[in-house]
Amino acid sequence: MSKLGNLGARLHRGEVGYDFVGNRKIWYGLSILITITAIVGLAVRGLNMGIEFQGGAVFTTPEKTSVSVSQAETYAEEASGHDAIVQELGNGSLRIQVAGIDTDKSNQIKADLAEDLKVDAESINADLVGPSWGEQIANKAWQGLGIFLVLVVIYLAIAFELRMAFAAFVALIHDITITVGIYALVGFEVTPGTVIGLLTILGYSLYDTVVVFDSLKEQTKDITKQTRWTYSDIANRSINSTLVRSINTTVVALLPVAGLLFIGGGVLGAGMLNDISLSLFVGLAAGAYSSIFIATPLVADLKEREPQMKALRKRVLAKRAQAAAKGESLDAPVTDEPLEDEPEDVDAASAVVGPRNQPASRNRGRGRPSGKRR
Repeated sequence: MSKLGNLGARLHRGEVGYDFVGNRKIWYGLSILITITAIVGLAVRGLNMGIEFQGGAVFTTPEKTSVSVSQAETYAEEASGHDAIVQELGNGSLRIQVAGIDTDKSNQIKADLAEDLKVDAESINADLVGPSWGEQIANKAWQGLGIFLVLVVIYLAIAFELRMAFAAFVALIHDITITVGIYALVGFEVTPGTVIGLLTILGYSLYDTVVVFDSLKEQTKDITKQTRWTYSDIANRSINSTLVRSINTTVVALLPVAGLLFIGGGVLGAGMLNDISLSLFVGLAAGAYSSIFIATPLVADLKEREPQMKALRKRVLAKRAQAAAKGESLDAPVTDEPLEDEPEDVDAASAVVGPRNQPASRNRGRGRPSGKRR
């Protein structure tokens, strides 16, 4: 723990660090590959929509029966003509879910099931769900998502700037696409719990991004008045200075969600826990990834194309070349090749962003207690 804390402090001070921005093309390519895989899975397999969105009926037997789950599925499919999902509840009773059937046929299906399962038809509880209710839920979810994205872009544009708002928007779409695609590949049923989980991860996805953006905004004040750092350099320092914090918060958030997913859903078989926890688990991991590898490098890309930042980059590169010729080091790496179509030389200003050690004059105040010049 002390080593991790020491590493975090050194990252924050800029003593060590990894060039995330300089390797952004690798992260872009990896994200595109993952996103394409998610989209292909969504297109090929589709989402396994729950009964709440398709309409149908849920039949629950009152007590434990001698019929196995697989046999009950066969009976339900024969009685309804549709695919059925059967779960054994804690008390041994069966929950039989049949989606896509007309509700007026439920009585006949209930009677057939009672005969096959050898139970009293009146003892079977039937819950009917119309498809219009599920469609209403889906529409409300889409409306909520749209309003959320609009408000996020407006807020980030006001609190930071439009380019940061755009980068955060791209990261959000990236996280949602991956989460939905993994849902399709895994084949978990999409229920209202899934919708709740998807809407919940949006805030988590933005958390780490906003932390990095806040550090970046603070460190880039008066950036054009110095010749030591490019915008990409400072963006990279911002990622490194908040890296340990992002990892810690993500791990702490993932641990209870992993408990719900792998123990509650996998071991105990609680279906609703699977619906919520899978979307949360994937969304939290994707959000932490996008804040480091997508959002901030994308902001640096966009900012480096501004005329002022191009001019700054040219001045910084020229000063580093001059220092290298003299055998000196400015301890600031160039994160990428110079951009094309950069303007002519512009005079460098004197201010410096970030810590810098100025050499003290050897003759200043020598022989005078006050240290003042006459």
